[in-house]
Amino acid sequence: MSLTPYDWNQSIQTRMEYIEERLRDGSPVVGLSIPEGVLLLSIHRAQRKIYEIYDRLVFGGIGNQSDIEMMRNAAIDFAHREGFQRSPDDVTAQRLVGSVLSPSLKKAFGDPFTAPFVFRGLFAEVGAQAEHDAFYALGFDGEFKNDTHYSVVAGSVDAENRMIDLLHASPDAREDRTAAIRLGLEAWAVGRVQGRRVGFGRLPDDEEAADLPSPDQVLREEIAEGTVEVGLLERNTPRESKFRLLRAEELGPVLKEYR
Repeated sequence: MSLTPYDWNQSIQTRMEYIEERLRDGSPVVGLSIPEGVLLLSIHRAQRKIYEIYDRLVFGGIGNQSDIEMMRNAAIDFAHREGFQRSPDDVTAQRLVGSVLSPSLKKAFGDPFTAPFVFRGLFAEVGAQAEHDAFYALGFDGEFKNDTHYSVVAGSVDAENRMIDLLHASPDAREDRTAAIRLGLEAWAVGRVQGRRVGFGRLPDDEEAADLPSPDQVLREEIAEGTVEVGLLERNTPRESKFRLLRAEELGPVLKEYR
């Protein structure tokens, strides 16, 4: 079966609208560079959202759980194969995202005869110094962007932009872990509200915006009903693994402010 250019463009538009609608209610993921290392933060009610990929790499995603798992397993397979065949130092977020995952997503998205990935992922790499930390936000169409100090993935472009604005306006909060977690939760709440109110590229009307709950209200509700998940890639640790999930007692001082 052959497609005309018009048919192909219509197919791509339909696929994009379908994926964007499915992503709209996804729980955002926030990444922050702090003196101790790299933090990834989210809130979930069922499946975990933040995973270690390799020694210096961590991942969080939104979308269909099966697609998130496929991307996670593909990332783990590549990282361990690359580390074995070459060197652990050759396993970088840039190589993982740019050379492996991005082309696969781009190919799947552009093929009208295969199911697209309902997925957006945030990959982070901890460096020897904070200025060498790296974040890669990867979209369902294979496009990605690189940041150093922070990054996010959420249910809409507008949601991500609002979150980035908040993170950019609070550089001092990233110098302390507790303050960084608090900032990450505030950014998460902004992204959650914005992601629910619009799809990618659409602007809400005034009446719809007036009906939205406040980010603080949403955050309190989600903390009460869900689980706050914070993964830390530690820059300097005597442990063999740099990655760990923060314990409840470590999150308690921040979370009690919202209960």
